[in-house]
Amino acid sequence: MAEKLLVDTGPIVASLVGRDANNRWAREQFGRLRPPLLTCEPVLAEASYIVESRGGDPASVLKLLTLGVLEVAFDLEDEVDALEVLMRRYRNVPMSLADGCLVRMSEIHTPCRLLTTDSDFSVYRRHSRRIIPVLMPASRHE
Repeated sequence: MAEKLLVDTGPIVASLVGRDANNRWAREQFGRLRPPLLTCEPVLAEASYIVESRGGDPASVLKLLTLGVLEVAFDLEDEVDALEVLMRRYRNVPMSLADGCLVRMSEIHTPCRLLTTDSDFSVYRRHSRRIIPVLMPASRHE
């Protein structure tokens, strides 16, 4: 079975905002990884908001969907119970809805790796104990 690639907010934003500290890294990843990268609607909402807050075009996030770079591969409504359990388990981190969806996606779409800039994914576990394989900038992966 082919490994699925999941993507978090940080790399999406970094690839679209030239002055982001991780822009070069994110663009390299998007250039070498085979699309589509799987994500969820909360990640897209976060990315769109952050891109706009940094002076970019929020619609550029949607363009990644229409180009086939990203694909929404998660039905939040079907996963509400599992998300509630995850968000309660990690409330001290705290876990955002987008992060919860990605952890749940890592449980559903296996084998997988998550493209992220968020060090919280070194704390989160899929199926309670399993590490989530990540791709992140070297300075964040410790």
